Amino acid sequence: MRLTLLHPPHTAIGSRIPKENLPPFGLLCIGGPLIDAGHQVSLVNADLGPMRLAECIDAVLETDPDAILIGHSGSSSAHPTALELSVMIRAVRPRVKIIYGGVYPTYHWKDVLQESDAIDIIIRGEGEATTPAVIAALETASDLSAIPGIAYRDDTGQIRATAPAPVLTDLDAHRVGWELIDFDDYSYWGGLKSVILQFSRGCPHLCNYCGQRGFWTRWRHRDPVKLAREIAWLVREQGVELVNLADENPTSSRRKWKAFLEALIEENVKVTLIGSTRADDIVRDADLLPLYKKAGVLRFLLGLESTDEATLRKIRKGGTTTKDQQAIRLLRNHGMIGLCTFAVGFADERDRDFLKILRQLIRYDPDQIMSIYATPHRWTPFFGTVRDRQVIQPDLRRWDYKHQVVETPHIPAWRVFFWVKSIEVAVTLRPRNIWRQLTRTDPDLRHAMRWDSRMGRRVILHEVWQFLFRTRRSRSGTVAEFLGGAEQLPENAMARQSHK
Repeated sequence: MRLTLLHPPHTAIGSRIPKENLPPFGLLCIGGPLIDAGHQVSLVNADLGPMRLAECIDAVLETDPDAILIGHSGSSSAHPTALELSVMIRAVRPRVKIIYGGVYPTYHWKDVLQESDAIDIIIRGEGEATTPAVIAALETASDLSAIPGIAYRDDTGQIRATAPAPVLTDLDAHRVGWELIDFDDYSYWGGLKSVILQFSRGCPHLCNYCGQRGFWTRWRHRDPVKLAREIAWLVREQGVELVNLADENPTSSRRKWKAFLEALIEENVKVTLIGSTRADDIVRDADLLPLYKKAGVLRFLLGLESTDEATLRKIRKGGTTTKDQQAIRLLRNHGMIGLCTFAVGFADERDRDFLKILRQLIRYDPDQIMSIYATPHRWTPFFGTVRDRQVIQPDLRRWDYKHQVVETPHIPAWRVFFWVKSIEVAVTLRPRNIWRQLTRTDPDLRHAMRWDSRMGRRVILHEVWQFLFRTRRSRSGTVAEFLGGAEQLPENAMARQSHK
């Protein structure tokens, strides 16, 4: 079959400034198995540009597809655009099959299929094995009910979901479809040719705001040597300079992570690694940090979430402020960068609480900083704690953790925004941090810090402009009402639900 993978434009995210893009890794993971199954596969990445929706439709139709597979890593915030594109495609190609996958449709499969008849099938959970099975069934007009891990309409128009698909036990069994992209189109970190990869999926921790554990079910990892070999191939054959690890916690297993670092060092390629992990793991691996640096690790994002111990306990983070601060210093002492996020909205903040956050972050002394807003999703336990709060951002495209979507009871939205941006500026421009940027001797660190400063200035200006002139806020009912009902979805993405 002729298949087109469609990556919709992310129409709201502000961090596209400046215009650097990473490949749509999830679709590439689907593309490899489909190519190996003998299908003619094309990729339309509308995030490049980004394309206008009409341009996107033209690009899709040029491939003359039998089926279109839509997915985006920013699943919730990209959903309205994915739905709009589906309707537009259906209007001009009524017989083409439209298949939709990702976190949001995995959990909201019934809502999505009820909302629009433009979408035919939803892939629930991991798609590497499920998607080829669906395409094979469409080719032979076989019964879809025998395929686990999907939702669809049967011949009578009834919405049905099949039994959960088993999780993939071998993450190396399905290859990434790298041939679908032109590597020259993708850069990050100030123009470095870049890709996304995963060492692992899932997370063993129980943070109440995160869907990683529920969606991936359990923590699994790739073969460390095979992943190192793939990275080396990307560097040598495709000129890749930076790998962004999309894992939530690649360092969860000290033994396996160490094996990967050693294997990558053995490959003897120059590559920059960035990703996310927990401060606890950095402290645990204090003796391994020279190995991190030698393998190419340059920056880890440390999700601090809160600078308050009581809030950390409330959201089941499992960390401590002492370890957070220790991890930042350890990374710096070994020539790496700690990018620290701080979150707003987990507590009922008042003005004094923002002052406390500012003071604590200055004590943390991070190299880089980024703010996020606590965002409730129906499949997380956090939903239950804020279900009665008022939604102030009815545009789901802005539910991307970079926009405040739920009210802070004691402070209006404009003042929350003022505090968040003021904290970012104050922490970034503190004299100690500027001095470190000016006196860095490591060229990679100097480039990284200066690139982050340039990007940060442009992002803040863009966000201020958006907040003042483009972002519309209105009270849109409670969180439970806005998200389609008071019933919380199961945290496990593949929990058995009603088939009708």
